[in-house]
Amino acid sequence: MPRGDAPDHPFLKRLRREFEADARLSQVFVVLSVGASLIATFGLLTNSASVVIGAMVVAPWILPLQAIAYGILRGRFNLVLRALITLMVGVSTTVILSVGIGRLLGFATYGSEVLSRTNPNLLDLAIALVAGALAIYAKLRRDAVSSLAGLAIAVALVPPVCSMGLVLASGDFKSALGAGLLFVTNLLGILSGALVALVVVEPSFRLVLLRSRLGLTSLGLTALLLVPLTGSLVGLLRQARQGANLRQVEQAIGQSLRNRTISLGCDAQLVGVNIDWAQNPPLIRAYVRVTDPTLPTPAQVAAVQKFINSQQPIRYRLVVQKSAIVVVGPEAKPNPAATLPIGSEIPPPLPLREGEARIPRSPPPPEPPPVPAESEGRSGSTSEDSAASEVGAAAEVSPVEPSPKDLEP
Repeated sequence: MPRGDAPDHPFLKRLRREFEADARLSQVFVVLSVGASLIATFGLLTNSASVVIGAMVVAPWILPLQAIAYGILRGRFNLVLRALITLMVGVSTTVILSVGIGRLLGFATYGSEVLSRTNPNLLDLAIALVAGALAIYAKLRRDAVSSLAGLAIAVALVPPVCSMGLVLASGDFKSALGAGLLFVTNLLGILSGALVALVVVEPSFRLVLLRSRLGLTSLGLTALLLVPLTGSLVGLLRQARQGANLRQVEQAIGQSLRNRTISLGCDAQLVGVNIDWAQNPPLIRAYVRVTDPTLPTPAQVAAVQKFINSQQPIRYRLVVQKSAIVVVGPEAKPNPAATLPIGSEIPPPLPLREGEARIPRSPPPPEPPPVPAESEGRSGSTSEDSAASEVGAAAEVSPVEPSPKDLEP
């Protein structure tokens, strides 16, 4: 006969005493709930995951949930009611504290720790089911007590309630609804997981669960959560798949612009690439730095666009946004080859790929004309004036013929 069949079995007596203590509203429960709420709220405001994890460990909310599961299976509705009141006191205290702190500080936006708890999906329900089952198993098996801290982190009941209070304080009711849905998901998931674990561990509870209206109601409400949570999970998977595809396309196009096109890859320095997927065809905007303001030409950009479209399944439009780099510096005579250090010889140019052609660069500017001897003695001439003339020599200046009046003595 299983040990649960005897009503006065020492195992059941111990469970009853422990669950009755868990369902009681005590000073310890209130203090731990307030402390966990404050830690979680401040951790969410500072966007610190480690602080939020600390609040999960402190929170005692899983204890009344276990008492509710036991009371349902044993048909002890007074125990269920006391545990439910205890849990609601903790939840209401947390909501009041988080809303008050949110209104006092007046944060306009929140970080990822808050926003990640406003869009639950089916994976959250799966985590809650497993955590609830393991929590009740650790309650029944003394040798599994060491895992309770990890289970408290996995359960995560307090952070969703704190997130709901914070977004309520900022007037974002849609996000507050999502955080509330996450709390309900964790709540029912833990309760259902605990019920299933009790039935598996104690076979005598199986018939009781089938005859218990509260137990079947809890399982039914948990099953109803599958509808919104599954839709959220499908949307999350679709968004992740689309994001991965877009990143692959952007990387492929950026690689093509850098390595497989002579026009932009050699004669210009590619700074970055982004794609505007809202346009049709999608707009590729390439940011380049050039030393020759005439490059790349519209014909070269059109050739690169044609090459990209030949490598991708859809058509794209390429726009190059270039910024010219002005190279300033005086000319210097080359060093004799014998004076160069070993290994500093200029390497030969890299061979071109098949079908590629090197675009000729613009010829160097002509040498400036020699300065007449008469101008060497002018006062106020400095090396800066000489450098400025060298920079100006790079510009194309049309020669001016002297007038007859200037030739007269």
